[in-house]
Parts: sequence; C-alpha cells; structure tokens
Amino acid sequence: MLTITRKLEFDAGHRIPNHTSQCRNLHGHRYALHITLAGKVVEREGESENGMILDFSEVKSLANQHLVALWDHAFLVYEKDVAVRQFLESIPDHKTVVLDKVPTVENLAQIAFDTLKDVYRDCYGNGLTLHSIRLYETPNCWAEVTAS
Repeated sequence: MLTITRKLEFDAGHRIPNHTSQCRNLHGHRYALHITLAGKVVEREGESENGMILDFSEVKSLANQHLVALWDHAFLVYEKDVAVRQFLESIPDHKTVVLDKVPTVENLAQIAFDTLKDVYRDCYGNGLTLHSIRLYETPNCWAEVTAS
C-alpha cells in the first residue's frame, strides 16, 4: 500500500466540561492535522496528476474547505455545555462550532475522519481512500483514527 500525508495546522479553543483537571477551563491549542491517503499512483501520460496519488495542494484545499477553515480560530463547544454555549452566543459574530460530542482530541479526530472520508474518495479514479487522521493537540499528545 502506498500512502501520502499532508500536515495542516489550525488554532481552536475548547474545554472538557466535566474533567477534573485544568482542561475544564476555557483554553486553546495549535492543532496539527495529519491526513494520510492511500491509493494507486495515477499513470496518465501528459496529465497534471500523472505520478501522484493526489496533488498535495488538492489535499490541503479539500481539507480547508470541509474542515480546517470551519474549525480554525473557532471555539469548539459540546452541545450540552450550556453555560459556555450561552456565553459564546452572547458575543456578536463569534466563531463557534457546536459539537454533539465533548471536544477531546479523540472525538475531534473521529469527527475529522468522518467528515473527510467521503471528500477524498476516488478523486482521480485511482481507488483513493482516507487511510488515517492523526490530530495533535500538543506536540506530545495526539489521537489517530485509521480506516478499518
């Protein structure tokens, strides 16, 4: 199996409402998203994508359109975190993303995988699939979701 990986970074705030540590407080991270795709190398002489699984600029463009631009500089809040949701709603034009899961790195990685898996499917007619998402919350802590 041949894979390619593109790394994208974004900033976002969150909190883990029922956590017993400092993570229950409002805070933010510089997330690093690694998108790994698997597929066959395109072999179409004379075409732009010849020799590629998918152009890295296209990996970035699609991820930005469907996920990164939505989460970048937003506050990712759990739908049942009523106090924080009400506070964020009181701020005019605040960029808030309401999630149906607590915004742990594990849940965010799964949401990212589920959001992007159909976006990349077979882009060049070469059997392209989303192989994995690795989301770094800090340089030392991450979650990874791999296609089964």
